[in-house]
Amino acid sequence: MSSTNRLPDIAALSPAEKDGLIRELWQELLDQRARLAQLESSTGAGSEPGRPLLAELQQRGTKKRGSTASNAEVRLGRGLGFLRSGVLIGAFVFGGLVFAADQGIAWYQGSRLEQKRLSGLELQHAAFAGLSIDLVKVAYAPDQKSYRLTMAMKNLDPAHPIYVMMSPVRVFAQSGLVWKEVPARAADGRAKGVANMGVVKLTDQHTYETVFEPNLKDWTELMPGYMHIRFENSRLISRRSEPDDDIVERDDRYYVYLKPHGADDEAIRTRMKYPGKPPVYIPMPPH
Repeated sequence: MSSTNRLPDIAALSPAEKDGLIRELWQELLDQRARLAQLESSTGAGSEPGRPLLAELQQRGTKKRGSTASNAEVRLGRGLGFLRSGVLIGAFVFGGLVFAADQGIAWYQGSRLEQKRLSGLELQHAAFAGLSIDLVKVAYAPDQKSYRLTMAMKNLDPAHPIYVMMSPVRVFAQSGLVWKEVPARAADGRAKGVANMGVVKLTDQHTYETVFEPNLKDWTELMPGYMHIRFENSRLISRRSEPDDDIVERDDRYYVYLKPHGADDEAIRTRMKYPGKPPVYIPMPPH
């Protein structure tokens, strides 16, 4: 019975038939072993006995690995060739130039900002610490109702001129708990503050005057017999005659006690216990 034929139903065989089937299978197994031994002897004396299939697989595996290594070398060579290409070198050079230009622009912008910051600090110093503004005096005007205010600006660093744009001086008199503005004009008789307007190149000292009339009837008497007066003056200051944004604004306030026209000096002196004739004005600190 051949192994290629369909096997019978073993459960239906008799004991004798089962023994015959076993003998046939055993014989067929012996025949298969004989054919296998014959096939191995035909592969040659140099082959390892019993392992022809293993030797063939090893040989094929070695060929594949060699082919893979060769392909890898080809690909690696191509990559190195690209690295050596002029296109990539040019790209690296261009990228370096862009980076250097960007760094140069950043340095220039930072330098300009720092220079602008330092110039601003220097201008602030010149406008406040380097510029002295003083109330020189307040005197009676000849009309017996007005006063003449004299103020002076001085550049404390004459070697470095500053330019000052003047604005009109404003004058306020206290009435109750509020400040009320009173009429004021330039000392030369023009419209209010016109003589004080314009740009002044200040290298040393500049003096200017304002005439004002504290015409309030209900002024506050903080000091016996004296009015309480406030002066306000704003200025734009620069290092250049035609500035752009390099300008500093400075606002100043000054306070005085002011004696009215026709005041009774003896009554004031007695009330204040003031030795001598009471002055026209008494300066006060800012408040």
